Amino acid sequence: MVDPRRRVPRTDALLADPRLVDAQTRLGKALVKAAIVAAQERARAGQIPPEAVADAVLAALPAGAGGLRPVVNATGVILHTNLGRAPLSAAAREAVLDAAGCTDIEFELKTGRRGRRGRTALAALAAAVPAAEDVHVVNNNAAGLVLAATAMAFGREIVVSRGEMVEIGDGFRIPELLTSTGARLREVGTTNRTTLRDYAEAITGETGFVLKVHPSNFRIEGFTSSVGVGELAGLGVPLVVDIGSGLLAPEPLLPEEPDAATVLREGADLVTASGDKLLGGPQAGLLLGRASVVQRLRRHPLTRALRVDKLALAALGATLRGPATPTAEALHADPDELLRRAEDVAGDLVARGVAAQAVRSDATVGGGGAPGLVLPSAAVSLPGAYAEPLRRGDPALVGRVERGRCLLDLRCVPQHMDEALRDAVLALAPGVRAGTAGEGER
Repeated sequence: MVDPRRRVPRTDALLADPRLVDAQTRLGKALVKAAIVAAQERARAGQIPPEAVADAVLAALPAGAGGLRPVVNATGVILHTNLGRAPLSAAAREAVLDAAGCTDIEFELKTGRRGRRGRTALAALAAAVPAAEDVHVVNNNAAGLVLAATAMAFGREIVVSRGEMVEIGDGFRIPELLTSTGARLREVGTTNRTTLRDYAEAITGETGFVLKVHPSNFRIEGFTSSVGVGELAGLGVPLVVDIGSGLLAPEPLLPEEPDAATVLREGADLVTASGDKLLGGPQAGLLLGRASVVQRLRRHPLTRALRVDKLALAALGATLRGPATPTAEALHADPDELLRRAEDVAGDLVARGVAAQAVRSDATVGGGGAPGLVLPSAAVSLPGAYAEPLRRGDPALVGRVERGRCLLDLRCVPQHMDEALRDAVLALAPGVRAGTAGEGER
């Protein structure tokens, strides 16, 4: 008898397979070859027949060389940090594609001379917030705070309330971020109460600036007090306000969320904000404020290390100038319309034998924005066994599990994806009913 391992296709033969030739063009030879070696080992171990090696290679290859998989966000969290926060609008995605090649990022086509980097995105940001005398962009909001602390308070003090010494995620904390720049923190007040007098008594000739941080990922209730921007602006020292979530103008749905335009009008010298949260754009740190302050930060040597790339600048400009973002659409979604969509999807699934139902649910803003705010929503409720296989599917569909049920919340799911969502569930239904998938999620 011939050892079946001798029938395992050779690497060069597999690389010549027309299907894998096409894959090499899309993904690169190294990635395809690694998948071939893995499939050959499976065949030699008797896990798959030799004639199935090429098919196994194709099944193992990713859709793209980047490694990231597209995900349908059915969690009900609009700005889900683990899923990349704000999804870009169609206009922003198109702008990224245009910017992927050579562009006029720092070049004046009319004169043939060097131009200001990111001038179109900066102009769009300035137009969106007329209250700002000048604007600048770095690679994220934390970078904006680091730049401000380095340029304005190196070797000096930053006065900040104890109630605003927040942790911003993944173990990173505002106090440690600021002191890493060479600035010293002068904490004032208590966790729950800080007064204007606390700030005033802390200001000395060593004060670089007063910092107000919006506690966007938690709330303190009860016996509390804090000092508003207008009062802090009268202390005679620069005032930096970190509004965090990136609102540029007031949003009626989020009355407690600060916005850049209002904070600047109240007297802040510098506002820092995120681009990939409520603004709905790419990861970026927005710096808006007095011309003298923004120019001081722009000319600091650290600015070069915090520079934002051309793709983010393109996406930011398109976000600011273009139509409503997916974030804005999700935020303003009509709960009754969401329920109607959930009923349509659930009805189709029930007709095909799936134990589905439409339910009302609660969504949140996420991304550190509007803590405690509940957004009425609607979801397709499925047996919990669907959760894991849906995450592993194509497209990857991420919901949440509550009381043993898998909820696919529709607030962040575009309506045109309803059919794909339904089809993804139907494709898994036979396996789930047979008890072969998602045992750990039941």
